[in-house]
Amino acid sequence: MKKMDTAEWKAFIQSGSRTGKVSTIRADGSPHCVPVWFIFRDEKITFMTWHNSYKAKHIAKDNRISIAVDSEIFPYHFVTIEGTAEIEEPSMEDLYNVSKQIAQRYVPEDRVEEYAKRNAVQGEVLVHVIPTKVLSAKDVAS
Repeated sequence: MKKMDTAEWKAFIQSGSRTGKVSTIRADGSPHCVPVWFIFRDEKITFMTWHNSYKAKHIAKDNRISIAVDSEIFPYHFVTIEGTAEIEEPSMEDLYNVSKQIAQRYVPEDRVEEYAKRNAVQGEVLVHVIPTKVLSAKDVAS
C-alpha cells in the first residue's frame, strides 16, 4: 500500500463516476454517513443537498465533515478528505450550472439535461468541503 501524492489523489477523486461517502456529525456526536454525487473544483468538493436534509442540518450545527472516495476494483485505492463544510444558497443559474456539471459525471449523456433541471430547484443548496487533511492509499491489496 502506497500513499498517493497530491496530483494522484486529485485525479483519482475526479475520475469516473465514483460516489463520495459523506460523514457529518449528529447532535448526539454520532456519525451520519451517506453517498453523494460530487465534483471537485476550486480546490473544494462540491455536492448538492436539500436545505433541510440531515446533512444540511448537521453541517449547520457542526461543520466538520469527511468524505471518502474509493475504488472497488483490485488492487483497491481510496482517498479520505477531512475538512469543514460551507453551505451556499446560490442563484438558480449557479445551482443549475453545478447540477449540470454533476449530472455530466454521473448520468448518461442523453439524460444530463433532465437531471440538471430535476435537481436545480428552489430549496437545494450547495455544500463546499474545504479540505484540511487528506488520507490516501493506492494498491491497498498489493
